[in-house]
Amino acid sequence: MSLEHHKNATLRYQQQVDNSRDYVVPFIQQEFPQLEGLRVMEVGCGEGGVLTPLLEKGCHCVGVDLAPARIELARSFLGKYETNGQLKLITKNIYDVDFLGEFRNAFDVIILKDAIEHIPDQEKIVGHLKQLLTPRGQVYFGFPPWYMPHGGHQQICHNKFLSMVPYIHLLPTPVYRGILRMFGEENDIVSELMDVKSTGISIERFERIVKRQGYKITRRRFYLINPIYKYKFNVSAREQWKPVAAIPYVRDFVTTCMYYMIKPV
Repeated sequence: MSLEHHKNATLRYQQQVDNSRDYVVPFIQQEFPQLEGLRVMEVGCGEGGVLTPLLEKGCHCVGVDLAPARIELARSFLGKYETNGQLKLITKNIYDVDFLGEFRNAFDVIILKDAIEHIPDQEKIVGHLKQLLTPRGQVYFGFPPWYMPHGGHQQICHNKFLSMVPYIHLLPTPVYRGILRMFGEENDIVSELMDVKSTGISIERFERIVKRQGYKITRRRFYLINPIYKYKFNVSAREQWKPVAAIPYVRDFVTTCMYYMIKPV
């Protein structure tokens, strides 16, 4: 059951805007109350919806994505901010030497929203981001923990049954792949789900990486119900019950979204 926002870029953009305005930006503001003039970069910016409320509040933003088509979509929604010099949209790898040369120590906030779980070498990117932060800078992460019911992104399946089955992504890879093919999923969907299976990240693994790479967690929020589920499943966001959030590993299976702010020690 491929959801409508997977196919409709305008709808997807507007959902990103609403989610950012209601949840992401207020979370960031707990660390940076004054947003006007803040220098912000989003890695994997897609259509640019996450950045939109920040631009509206006077931030100076850079959106980076490896997909030229996504950057062009962002440009179609946010062209006025490019024109006035408040926004720069770039199709580039942030590891490129010239990118680092231009943006070393440039950003007060770096955003990775629903991105870290798609990145192969997570340790590398978390460490690399330090070079792009200002002395007061922090990194925001929002992601679904791998072990939660739909942590494999199986909701993108065209088959309605598969898209709703919880925890199926935790099956051994050959079994999972075989089930996807048996239910008629197309090769590109199978490939995307296998990629997510190879890069999915748990709460504990993320926090170990953060510590090893010389950061401290300045703010953390557990969600029992991911705010974005308002659009996917018509349910309201709900924070995780604190006693559950305090139990390592168990919390991974019942927490559908994590928000973090981290800063170099």
